[in-house]
Amino acid sequence: MSRGRLVVHAHFYQPSRVDPFSGHVPADASAAPFRDWNARITAECYRPNAERAVLPHLSWDLGPTLAAYLAVEAPDVLARFAAAGASGIAQAFHHSILPLAPLHDRRTEVLWGLRDFEHRFGRLASGLWLPETAVDLPTLRVLAEAGVRATILAPWQADVPHVDARRPYRVDVGGEQHIIVAFYDGDLSAAVSFEPSTTADADRFARERVAPRLGVGMPDGTPPLVLVASDGELYGHHQPFRDLFLQWLVAPDPSNPDRGFDVVDLATAVAEREGHPHAGIRVRDRTSWSCHHGVARWSGECPDVADGRWKWPLRSAFDRLAGAIDAVTDRVARDLPGLADPWAARDRYVDVVIGTAEAEAFAAGQLGARAGATDRRRLLDLLEAQRWRLAMFASDGWYWDDPARPETRQVLRAAARAVRLVDGLAGTALERRLVSDLTTFRSPHLGIDGATIYRQALSEVGQPPPHA
Repeated sequence: MSRGRLVVHAHFYQPSRVDPFSGHVPADASAAPFRDWNARITAECYRPNAERAVLPHLSWDLGPTLAAYLAVEAPDVLARFAAAGASGIAQAFHHSILPLAPLHDRRTEVLWGLRDFEHRFGRLASGLWLPETAVDLPTLRVLAEAGVRATILAPWQADVPHVDARRPYRVDVGGEQHIIVAFYDGDLSAAVSFEPSTTADADRFARERVAPRLGVGMPDGTPPLVLVASDGELYGHHQPFRDLFLQWLVAPDPSNPDRGFDVVDLATAVAEREGHPHAGIRVRDRTSWSCHHGVARWSGECPDVADGRWKWPLRSAFDRLAGAIDAVTDRVARDLPGLADPWAARDRYVDVVIGTAEAEAFAAGQLGARAGATDRRRLLDLLEAQRWRLAMFASDGWYWDDPARPETRQVLRAAARAVRLVDGLAGTALERRLVSDLTTFRSPHLGIDGATIYRQALSEVGQPPPHA
């Protein structure tokens, strides 16, 4: 029998904490003794895992919003991720729940994530992590059309009663295209994430929990696979010292007895099956790894939250705002000379966002020689509005139990940046309508409405309140 394969995938991600108006991360006293939570989690998790040289032995994804922070504040840590880039996969850019987004947003999020990965790590990504593993068939087709070969899902996202997660599967997405899906081991991943005693001894975990799952070969003779997936912040931030467990589990040690299986990354595990047909499977649409009610956690009254009545009104307000911004984008774009397709320009604007293109040169390249400085400025304002209009759908804004939390305030600030750019550009009054829509829900704990939370969120970064 071929030796089994263990893949440990770490999903490294932090939401953007950048003030959309100043471009800086505000200090946060709740992260003391560190300046902010990004700095604290870097010290507790990203740096020790990078310095212990475990990254080449993991499968991992590093969120673009986190990578942008590391590039400025901890470039040596990002350099260690780059050195281990062969074991990484990409991530959709703003960590939005893709099945809840219109198709053109899904495409942009995926293309931006792939471009960011290429820029940071010097190669094209063969796989992509779906935020919250939220999936449906159209989303998988977007991935396949973008050249993504594989992704990771939870076992309950397979449209079969009991999936054998010890092998990757093929999902046909239409248009004679397909994508490979690897399902993680639900029991092992939950144990690593939520049972501290499980990770007290890496050797015991490997011997008693991993090895038995790899002891039975696959019928086609390919190596059986065990995939453990969790948040990367688990290793040292959520659980102190669990980074040491991770190091002992995946990093080779000459003094450690052979465990009878090999530790590989996701791309290697998938590539090893080249020449062997992947069994076909279907996925359950609009499902995720962290909500057992599909994607209700980010769109409605999920039973896991005591009072989620605010979630749908907030998403509806943002959906309405996004539609209006898109309509303005189409209208303004028609008057810009030389601009063939504003949505293709939005897809390419990621180069400005990640710093591989200078803004003025980008605008000149999109509009051509006939365009003047005013036209270039209008295009850049339009695309910057689109940038923050995408950012306002980051999943963190809906994840928790109250819209008064910092995560929701952050997406409200992103919405404010987008709408103020558009109102200033096109003379519209979309912010006034947004504020009215935000009055339709309240904080379950504080009793204040969404419009009040919006004003507070702006005040916290020194921005004037909306016009009455």
